[in-house]
Amino acid sequence: MSEPKTAVLHLNPSKNHEKIDGMEDNATIDFGSYMDARRALVDRALERYLPAEDTYPESLSRAMRYSVMSGGKRFRPILCIASFEACAGQGDAALPIACAIELIHTYSLIHDDLPCMDDDDLRRGRPTSHKVFGEAVAVLAGDALLSFAVEIVVREGTRLVPSERIVRIVGDLLKAAGPEGMVAGQVVDMASEGKPADAETVKFIHRHKTGALISSSARCGAIAAGAIESVIDRVSSYGARVGLAFQIVDDVLDAEGTFGNLKAASGLDEKKRKLTYPSVFGLEESKAVAARLAREAKDAIAPLGHAGLPLQLLADLVVNRSS
Repeated sequence: MSEPKTAVLHLNPSKNHEKIDGMEDNATIDFGSYMDARRALVDRALERYLPAEDTYPESLSRAMRYSVMSGGKRFRPILCIASFEACAGQGDAALPIACAIELIHTYSLIHDDLPCMDDDDLRRGRPTSHKVFGEAVAVLAGDALLSFAVEIVVREGTRLVPSERIVRIVGDLLKAAGPEGMVAGQVVDMASEGKPADAETVKFIHRHKTGALISSSARCGAIAAGAIESVIDRVSSYGARVGLAFQIVDDVLDAEGTFGNLKAASGLDEKKRKLTYPSVFGLEESKAVAARLAREAKDAIAPLGHAGLPLQLLADLVVNRSS
């Protein structure tokens, strides 16, 4: 993922934060450094939380670690942390929640790749879980990651966040993952393959399959920080728009490359006759919609001021990325 290097952030880390290498209190860093530091926080925490590879049954432990630690961008957990910080959250309280979000995201990828669903052989440049561990273990690894995500929020989160917020966060994440979120989007996505272009259906797929967890990521960060309802609503509106824009850009990248620097496109969506934004609205209109959604997302959180700058830049990153 390419990242703009021009924006400057002035951060004041809490004494309770895990130390970010090379960063002192009141340090000035660019957005690339911001992303790298928070990605490193998430990766270190995931390493701690996940069972070691030699934990019995080893095949399950290895499969869980294989997919989670495969070099993901950690966009969703970083979004959660940025939202937490924008809402004046202190310390590491958002970190278990952010890691749980990545586990839920990874579970969904493992299941999406299965032969009975999208039937993909590669994920992030490596063989998919079912290619390495077999279909049965891949299914169970996904199941384990979903339940383990809830365990981490409850076990680790309750030490750092009031229990009433944790209850709300668990409910929000499970709704985003379940029959009103990702699962619904995946079902409609599979059912729509090969069917005529339909604007309302493609919007439903994108808002549920991809947008729901991205929106929840932003919202849960605000909830963990103890934000007032009006702020949570603004962050939720931001997340919904960023989530939809994220998937539209994915569709465009698959069809064409990037918005600016043309890359070789995979064309997998077209080969599988997937219902995508470009197949319904065309490439240029899809790009225009993604850009408009990013602007609306930034407008929604404008009242957060300087504290919301990382969220603003994340919205820009979504529509300017090349992978």
